[in-house]
Amino acid sequence: MTGPSLSSETLHVSCVAKDGRAILIAGRSGAGKSDLALRLIDRGAKLVSDDYTVLKRVDGRLVATPPRNIAGKMEVRGVGLIEFDAVGDVPVCLAVDLDRDVERLPEMHDPLVVAGVKVPVIGLSALEPSAPVKVELALAQFGLTVT
Repeated sequence: MTGPSLSSETLHVSCVAKDGRAILIAGRSGAGKSDLALRLIDRGAKLVSDDYTVLKRVDGRLVATPPRNIAGKMEVRGVGLIEFDAVGDVPVCLAVDLDRDVERLPEMHDPLVVAGVKVPVIGLSALEPSAPVKVELALAQFGLTVT
């Protein structure tokens, strides 16, 4: 999940925002990116983008926004394409990697680097019932702050 040092990139990640802080959700196709995003939305998060997210470096921070052609749309497996209120230009504060090994007692290391900006990343199993709560706890524990 490491990209070159560009001023913007489009990544195959879903993204939601919780309290003005964006959370990237990365993983292979079928790993549960959209499912986890949907459960976070059910807990009060806002959709930024489903499946692909535009990430820009702005004043040293990484900012997430949806690509125009999919803004406000989420594929809900078994239901179809659903419209949601979406937000954009949200500072990225945490990345969740659904392909990374889940550590019992994680230490923050090997950040995600996108457009030259480092973001804390955790490994998580998306389909566990507690996954949305774990994301919120990780955001509070490891996530970058917005000033």
